[in-house]
Amino acid sequence: MNARKFMNPRKLMASGKLLNPRKFINVDKLANTDTLLRLFGMRYASAALMLVGVAALYGAATFSRPGDASANGKDVPVTSAVLVCPGHEDGRLAVQSLPAGQKGGRVDLAPTKGGSALAYMTSPGQAWTKDTGSGDDSYTLRATGPMAGGLAAEQTTYEDGGDDRGLAGARCAAPATDQWFIGPGPVAADELDLYLTNVDPRPASVDLIALSGEGPLDTTDGRGVRVDPYTTKVVKIGEAPEGLGDVVKSAADLALRVRASGGRVAASLRVRAGEKEGVEWLPRSPAPASSVVVPGVPGGPGKRRLLISVPGEADARIRTQVITKDGAFAPQGQDVLDAPAKTVTSLAVDSALVGKAGAIRLVADRPILAGFAAERGADIAYGTSTPPLAGSGPGIVADNRFDSSLVLTAPAGAATVEVTAMNATGKGAPQEIRIPAGRTTETALAAPNGDAKDDTAYGVVITLKPGSGPVHASRTLAKGKDDDYLFTVLPIVPAATIVHLPDTADSQGTLTPG
Repeated sequence: MNARKFMNPRKLMASGKLLNPRKFINVDKLANTDTLLRLFGMRYASAALMLVGVAALYGAATFSRPGDASANGKDVPVTSAVLVCPGHEDGRLAVQSLPAGQKGGRVDLAPTKGGSALAYMTSPGQAWTKDTGSGDDSYTLRATGPMAGGLAAEQTTYEDGGDDRGLAGARCAAPATDQWFIGPGPVAADELDLYLTNVDPRPASVDLIALSGEGPLDTTDGRGVRVDPYTTKVVKIGEAPEGLGDVVKSAADLALRVRASGGRVAASLRVRAGEKEGVEWLPRSPAPASSVVVPGVPGGPGKRRLLISVPGEADARIRTQVITKDGAFAPQGQDVLDAPAKTVTSLAVDSALVGKAGAIRLVADRPILAGFAAERGADIAYGTSTPPLAGSGPGIVADNRFDSSLVLTAPAGAATVEVTAMNATGKGAPQEIRIPAGRTTETALAAPNGDAKDDTAYGVVITLKPGSGPVHASRTLAKGKDDDYLFTVLPIVPAATIVHLPDTADSQGTLTPG
């Protein structure tokens, strides 16, 4: 709202739309603004009228947002959701809706650019899968009503030969204005392709900002990248000027920030490590925090690296703890790390894990990002820190097949989770898994109703039992053995079933746009 409408004394006195002037000033005695100015003088009149305008502003705010709401706000069910699967390659799309007591709603999956829907769902708890071919588009899910709460979708690819050999998985992402990724840079990968999808009717503008092991990669390249409505733009990191140009080519490790300066986008980052060395999608990292847990570091042979980025202006001192099935401990010689500001620090953790699956807990005096890079057989996988499964929602994984397993870590207290497998044929019997305090547990998954076909997808829902401590989770999908071993790791995040709406208070902000 234009404040000049309040502060222009003549318009203020002449208009009765925002306030009744008789309520504040006897207009029978002060017939016009000139009379007021003669009585009080210009300075005092201006101040008085300013106060009147402010009173009108706050009075109108009270009128437009009445109520006695507290400062705590309230939680309401999610009734609308949008997710984007990056598409563009041969793979499988899998969607899993959350079983719910309330019926209603709908989920539609269609190419982002428009066209006929691939599928729709109208029943809570319904699962859907479809194999897709290589193309030039992404896919957008739009959900309404109760089915929007807890909706999960994945895109997975499996290639047992050729240049893109490997198992790769991506969680279909919700559009956002600020997103982070941490993983390899161009030195460690043949290709880094960033997929930016705009699901809205207005163009989006995106700025790319990157940190490396040598520090920030300052450049004007990658700023103001335009993404047209209902399109996906593929940005090649380290190649095109939009992908930060030549300045990023020397980076072995990379923390990439995707920030929309206008609109919003769903971002996905695909890594091709090298010919026959595996492909993978980097999971989206949560916002920097001073205490993080990186779950699901896979067991077995091969290299394991912890990646830490400090995006702020000050160096960080970080305490590390490894959590495996044998307990929690500070790794020798790596219990305290000093990480420089605006860099990415890489740390080998093979000897600390000793081939066991586990999680790494980091507590810092500054906000940090953290993830891992893992190599095994002929493939690669990446992970990131996750929020815990707690009261905010269950964990849902839509596409489980081949050799699937859950890696669950309870860093603070003992926990019990209930795991239920489901697919188009129905639900399996719930399985309870207990995780001792300060331990990591790995559990194999099985399809419901005895459906043992190797390539048949099924979903799982992971629910934290009452009284449990927080649990950090991931899913490992694998196929093959020894040098033919292929795998991918999917960090599991709480499903979005509720949204917190803060209460409104009487303020100028209730009338002025943010």
